Amino acid sequence: KEFAAALPTWKRLLDLFIVALLFPLWLPIMTLVALWVAVTSPGPIFYRQPRIGFKGRPFMILKFRTMKVNAETHVHEAYLEHLIISDRPMIKLDATGDPRLIAGGKFLRATGLDELPQIFNVLKGEMSLVGPRPCTVREFERYAPEQRARVNALPGLTGLWQVNGKNRTTFREMIEMDIFYSRNISLSLDLKIIVRTLPAILGQFSMQPLPRSGAQATPPVKT
Repeated sequence: KEFAAALPTWKRLLDLFIVALLFPLWLPIMTLVALWVAVTSPGPIFYRQPRIGFKGRPFMILKFRTMKVNAETHVHEAYLEHLIISDRPMIKLDATGDPRLIAGGKFLRATGLDELPQIFNVLKGEMSLVGPRPCTVREFERYAPEQRARVNALPGLTGLWQVNGKNRTTFREMIEMDIFYSRNISLSLDLKIIVRTLPAILGQFSMQPLPRSGAQATPPVKT
């Protein structure tokens, strides 16, 4: 796989080892979520969407469907663009309630359970367990050239931004953390992020803010 070839050997082995080790855990959970989606909302169980991967290469991301069939997507896209332009905290639209969500959809999205099928993207080498959040095509088109450095690492199921404030941080802070990660990939950093992912989801604690003394400010996105 072209995507897998971009991974350091240790990182690819770590991905495969953890996925295999946790197989008895994630498979039953995925099965239960799939059954829930099938029972509570008529339509496909999975949702596929083009995302931007390593070095700007597009791939199809796989998620559990959490929105009703034929739900309009332009509302979410417009909301995301508003957050990018205004550089406000990256609070999810469904955090305040979204009628387009299926029953239990808010919980699935808040806990990240809707993203479990991305394990198959990891197995294909399109993603890693740890890396920047995979951005949409429309979002990527709004990046300034300097901001596109965040795709110099494979996108991940979890990452530095996810365990370091996430929805409390702004778009530029997310970009800064992702670029920092892409320039400082290491086994120790990946392990720290993996260990802190579940507590971050549960809201118990997050990683300390990044030292940014040597970080360059990212310019505004193109409007």
